[in-house]
Amino acid sequence: MNARSDNITNQIQTDSTYAVGSVGIVVPQNFHFAEPLTLECNRTLPSFDLMVETYGTLNSDKSNAILICHALSGSHHAAGFHSADDKKAGWWDNMIGPNKTIDTNRFYVVCVNNIGSCFGSTGPTTINPDSVNLEKTADKNEAHVYGPDFPLVTIKDWVKTQAMLADRLGIDVWHAIVGGSMGGMQALQWSVDYPNRLKRCVVIASTPKLSAQNIAFNEVARQSILSDPDFKDGRYLQVGTYPRRGLILARMVGHITYLTEDAMKAKFGRDLKSGKFMYGYDVEFQVESYLRYQGERFSENFDANTYLLMTKALDYFDPTRDYALAAPIDASVPLDDSIAESVAITTTSLENEFDDSLTAEDINNTHYKELAALKTAFANTECQYLVVSFTTDWRFAPERSQEIVDALMAAGKPVSYINVDAPHGHDSFLFDIPRYMGAVKGFLNAPFIIDNGPTASATAVTGERS
Repeated sequence: MNARSDNITNQIQTDSTYAVGSVGIVVPQNFHFAEPLTLECNRTLPSFDLMVETYGTLNSDKSNAILICHALSGSHHAAGFHSADDKKAGWWDNMIGPNKTIDTNRFYVVCVNNIGSCFGSTGPTTINPDSVNLEKTADKNEAHVYGPDFPLVTIKDWVKTQAMLADRLGIDVWHAIVGGSMGGMQALQWSVDYPNRLKRCVVIASTPKLSAQNIAFNEVARQSILSDPDFKDGRYLQVGTYPRRGLILARMVGHITYLTEDAMKAKFGRDLKSGKFMYGYDVEFQVESYLRYQGERFSENFDANTYLLMTKALDYFDPTRDYALAAPIDASVPLDDSIAESVAITTTSLENEFDDSLTAEDINNTHYKELAALKTAFANTECQYLVVSFTTDWRFAPERSQEIVDALMAAGKPVSYINVDAPHGHDSFLFDIPRYMGAVKGFLNAPFIIDNGPTASATAVTGERS
């Protein structure tokens, strides 16, 4: 492997401002991989960069490393601060740090920004090497970013690059791989694709694959972006603009699915900003103001092409896809090659395409086939699993986590499961909930069960299985 890393030593400053319970000030590292990377869509990146943050110290036999996989809008900045003036800690700072759930006094923690993201790893906002004109002329002398020409990537692609990073760090086996939401999908894929390279797999608020409803939410978000006149076929950066309104709408739709009706009722109710009806279409209710604020802030910090790409990666995720019992896939139809090609597909007639005559028996048969496919996918896994769900999560409901647990049990794999009562909906995995944090900490610190033979079964962690 021909790889280069910059800032290899992750500098952590034990400033008194951050010394208590924090990893302190952290400096991201850039790892450059010079070898070509072939993706599932059959396109190849000639080289790529990964932005990484690490916390804690890697021990002599490199057995204490934990990989953190981020969710859709996340990044490599999972804990600590980037400067003394930084007021916002990493997105999982309540989970990672000295004496916290993922204890950096004991573990060496690695968080990677996935390719296709907009936070430093190679993606739509980085320079496309194909645009670099070696013989520059007066009318064509500037390289430009990938934009919509960046290839569509999958969860498997991300896991592949993370494995390459592990090789670069000299980590043969992860003590654990931990992820929430889309991060949980990556952890699952790791256990399937590299079964002998992790000892523990923590899957939080996740799913074995997206439901039709979730794909529908993603499509509404994508159409919000694609229909924005400032999208410019994905080449907005080249003309100095961005699809602000589309991103705001996409985030508003997504944010609604992360919360619960009860939480929104408790936080906003039907409160009016001015205390009376204004009889117009501007913001009147507090919840409207909140959603617009969240959307506005998101639109200023996230790239639209990245949003399109990552929601497609979510849609494509299915760890059973490579196994015989999974639904057949026409090998002659590859994954969409790039964002631009994906969004250019013409809508065709949908007449006679849907069958409204499904019976209960059909549904049961489908469930059985999906369970059998998951069981097959998990057949060769060698790690122990902790699966965590939250009672109020309706984006990835507890039933979806239980599908993972049922398949692991059917495959005879050691799995612990906890369904945590929490009011925060899908976002619960980001909150400091004692029962949840205690379950993860106990799992990470417990001895590894060497025997994971056919007698393995699911156990509830600090409570009954729901």
